[in-house]
Amino acid sequence: MEIDVDAPPLPPLPYPGYVPRRGDAPRDCPLCPRLVAMRDDLRVKHIGWWNAPVPGFGDPDAWLAVTGLAPGVRGANRSGRPFTGDAAGVLLYATLAKFGLSHGDYAANVQDGVTLDGVFITNAVRCVPPGNKPETAEIHNCRPFLVEHLRGLPNLKVVIALGGTAHQSAVKALGGKLPKTPFGHGAVHVLHTGYTIIDSYHCSQLNTNTGRLTTPMFEAVFEAALALR
Repeated sequence: MEIDVDAPPLPPLPYPGYVPRRGDAPRDCPLCPRLVAMRDDLRVKHIGWWNAPVPGFGDPDAWLAVTGLAPGVRGANRSGRPFTGDAAGVLLYATLAKFGLSHGDYAANVQDGVTLDGVFITNAVRCVPPGNKPETAEIHNCRPFLVEHLRGLPNLKVVIALGGTAHQSAVKALGGKLPKTPFGHGAVHVLHTGYTIIDSYHCSQLNTNTGRLTTPMFEAVFEAALALR
């Protein structure tokens, strides 16, 4: 559908305290025409939403990175902070809090004051994709940003990859080889580059509602990561 109304200005910051870092895509990143078109459409329909590539969030000295797939349309795309505003964030932030990896009470909005301790959250794809399904070319286009995010963390030891696409992108970003590191929930992969990747099913509402991922299963992944701290 064509829209001839100019998109309104974007909010000035994705979340309070945001500091730009390497790996954050430009706010009008032109690399993926399909994602650009969706952003432009959402900027007209939902004034006041972030509606731009979602930057990373967390501790610049993180030893642990959590890598998801892409922003949800009413989650991070709306709020500007990863996993904030939709059901996927509820389990993730509750788990971080349980293990002392976050401070503050998560309230599904960027004004809740939550901070992360030793953790950085990012995504394989920076922009919300139609149907929550990025195309192969879009994942490839966004990988340099993921490389910058992960390799820009000087103390990084462990990456928790949420889902198969996040797993593949994280392995490639950190110099691993996919045939030797197949995705599997709870699987631990030690890369020759020194990083460890731990796989988890994505904490999406679909996976939690169907029982594919339970709270104990998700917490066990973080326990495994903490054992490697």
